[in-house]
Amino acid sequence: MAALQKVALVTGAGTGIGKAVALALTRDGYAVTLAGRRKELLEETAKEAGNAPTLVVPTDVSDPAAIRALFAKSKEAFGRLDVLFNNAGIGAPAVPMEELPYETWKKVVDTNLTGVFLCTQEAIKIMKSQQPAGGRIINNGSISAHTPRPRSAAYTATKHAITGLTKQTALDMRGTGITCSQIDIGNAATPLTERMVQGPGVMQPDGHMMVEPRMSADDVGKAVVYIAGLSPETNVLFMTVMANGMPFVGRG
Repeated sequence: MAALQKVALVTGAGTGIGKAVALALTRDGYAVTLAGRRKELLEETAKEAGNAPTLVVPTDVSDPAAIRALFAKSKEAFGRLDVLFNNAGIGAPAVPMEELPYETWKKVVDTNLTGVFLCTQEAIKIMKSQQPAGGRIINNGSISAHTPRPRSAAYTATKHAITGLTKQTALDMRGTGITCSQIDIGNAATPLTERMVQGPGVMQPDGHMMVEPRMSADDVGKAVVYIAGLSPETNVLFMTVMANGMPFVGRG
């Protein structure tokens, strides 16, 4: 019997970490559904994947109907789902907490938390019903799931919440063949972190500005491929992948 085609779905696959992970999965033999808000960037990722099977589905993960359509299209195209990488996320302007508008807070929560929850629901439905059943859900938690940056209440709160969702998913999926992992990423070199190496850098807890080291986003792709390739009875519940010189551990 021929081996089944492995299938992954990556949100936020048009740029940065999502793109790096999607390409790493295609190199590891996966067919990959590419989800994100901008079709032209998703198509660029698909082009870079070469002959690997991909499906481009423009999706806003803050829209529940768009999420349902995304998973339906992926299942129709590939028949199953082995890996979901919940990566799509947004931040908010770095303003004092009392000045953060409700609408901005809600948009971050809808994208970073509710969107992940809804994608997880849809993935579970497919993974439970397919033969063989099971699969892996991998959440992009961020270093901010552990330690906040100044003036990042919405982003930090949602990433802390992802930790709870990861634990709950892992617990509730015991016995189903579905695992849930969280990968916490610090300072991957992407367009979103360009500000860390430009001008004075980014604000530190004591208020001063500092340029911070970054790492290749390709190393995140390798980490996700590692988690995805584990035997079904094994899980990496939490993994931290960070730029070695970034000010995270210690007192500075």
